[in-house]
Amino acid sequence: MEVRRAYVDGPFGQMHVRVAGEPGEHPPLICFHMSPMSGRIYERFLAVLAAQGRMAVAIDTPGFGMSDPPSSPPGIADYSRAMQAAIAALGFVGLVDLMGYHTGSMIAADLAADRPDLVRRLVCVSAPIFTSEELVEMRRLYAPHMPDADGSHLLKRWQGFVHWNLGRGLSIEDLNDMFPEGLLAGNREWWGHNAAFSFVPDMRIPEVTQPMLILSTDDDLQEQSRRAPALMRHGRLVELPHWGHGFLDGFADDAADLVLSFLGAADDAPFGAIRVPSSARQ
Repeated sequence: MEVRRAYVDGPFGQMHVRVAGEPGEHPPLICFHMSPMSGRIYERFLAVLAAQGRMAVAIDTPGFGMSDPPSSPPGIADYSRAMQAAIAALGFVGLVDLMGYHTGSMIAADLAADRPDLVRRLVCVSAPIFTSEELVEMRRLYAPHMPDADGSHLLKRWQGFVHWNLGRGLSIEDLNDMFPEGLLAGNREWWGHNAAFSFVPDMRIPEVTQPMLILSTDDDLQEQSRRAPALMRHGRLVELPHWGHGFLDGFADDAADLVLSFLGAADDAPFGAIRVPSSARQ
């Protein structure tokens, strides 16, 4: 199924979107990416969803991918406001479902807490719930840095990318195709992490009343994500030990099947039909 590209207007300028499928009987799924990547991480996943009859959209966060940046570093609430504007500009009528990934999970939770009249269900890939001690270390690790003239900063990023993404469905050629998206933010690379580390520690999860599914993969936020069940009012965490970063590319069909099993479940049992693929378990 073709994934189309377009721009819509937002509070900080133009926002780049990827759109697959057509409006139908089901609410569209609106996807928010991790930092400092772009909606590219959802591209294969969107195509599979559309082929199965679900319209899906991935929006580049302002300042990342091909979306215009704010004039200064934003917070999660600013990103959420921009996403609401993009959803409105796309002309959807009725409820939408949300999916977030890392920083995108925070944006999705914030939007869902603010707009229960708009958001029906949400899926979060990991839940960045940090302790105060972890935040100190995170701010140190992801502080703004100057590029190195010899390009060693690029090598360091590439090595980290390979560590977290290679294997489990992805080849080195796949990584080479994915890697440039994380460079598009340029000197704004740190903005998304800065927003995440400045957000409320509980991600506003206790305020989310909609059904909320958290996918805990074998990535760098696995420990943090396991703190979410104690905060959720109407949610479920599913452990996916054999998926990690890149699973939306490496296992796009399986990921779509899992997400659709939640989105398509009955209102009185939203978690009763969740299908966990074998690729995520072994």
